[in-house]
Amino acid sequence: MPGYPARRLGLAAVQALVVLVATFGMTALLPGDASSVVLTEHAAPEDVAVVRARLGLDQPLTVRFGRWISGLFTGDLGESLVTGLPVAEEIGRRLAATALLAGVTLLVLLPLALLVGVASGLREGSRVDRVLTSVAVLLHAVPEFVLGLLLVAGLAVHGGLFPATAAGVDLLARPEVLVLPVTVLVARQLCDLARQIRIGVAEHSAGEVAGHLRLLGLPEHAVVLRHVLPGASAPVVQQLARTVEGLLTGAVVVESLFAVPGLGTGFVEAVQNRDIPQIQGYVLVFAGVVVLGNLAADLVAHRLTPRRELVLR
Repeated sequence: MPGYPARRLGLAAVQALVVLVATFGMTALLPGDASSVVLTEHAAPEDVAVVRARLGLDQPLTVRFGRWISGLFTGDLGESLVTGLPVAEEIGRRLAATALLAGVTLLVLLPLALLVGVASGLREGSRVDRVLTSVAVLLHAVPEFVLGLLLVAGLAVHGGLFPATAAGVDLLARPEVLVLPVTVLVARQLCDLARQIRIGVAEHSAGEVAGHLRLLGLPEHAVVLRHVLPGASAPVVQQLARTVEGLLTGAVVVESLFAVPGLGTGFVEAVQNRDIPQIQGYVLVFAGVVVLGNLAADLVAHRLTPRRELVLR
């Protein structure tokens, strides 16, 4: 019987195949087709036929799907219907901004969630626990666009403390433009990650092993670092994968709100322009990150909590 890593890799392969089929199928079912983007609604039928033939839209769906899949293996995602540039180039141009935004968000989120989760878990039921949990839940309950608008109105427009948008700004040259977007993303993801850390810390801190270590005279910080946190790490790793998913979905809203030139903004523009090749490319990138992130999290969690596998003889 194959081990867990092999089975999980097989599941990831099936998920990737489902993503490919679903992405192509859903975009193929959209009303109209790419010819309606290239031409106006008053175009002559013969002009529409020429464009459809040039784009390969006159071929059967299975042929178009096979051609699209074969292009993926060579890195060819097609060409944008609006700019005429390769979709891979368009995505690559925006990838750095989203990676920077997500990276800074994680650098702020991880230590903050660890601090809140550990402080709440070690004092389960206390006033500190109730206050920290309530604040995290309150921040999570506010939608990204609402919190973003409040921050723009209070800290950018009226306060003048931070730029309201990142339009036309070099993110590395002016990192202050990331303060408000990062704040919105951190506020939304803090609750789930901190809650998972709190649950694990509270469970292992009150366990028999931790109590025995305390009876042996081990300092509290050593008990937490050597036993409590390692014991709580497996579910936290899996929650971290879901946090990355939340950052991707949140980026669509946050980047559009603050005009960050990333993948989220590009995806919204592609949908508005009905640029099917670009929509397919962005969906594949988002879905690929989710599939690979969950795969890595499951493998790491399995390594942290090894299971005995039965061997059938």
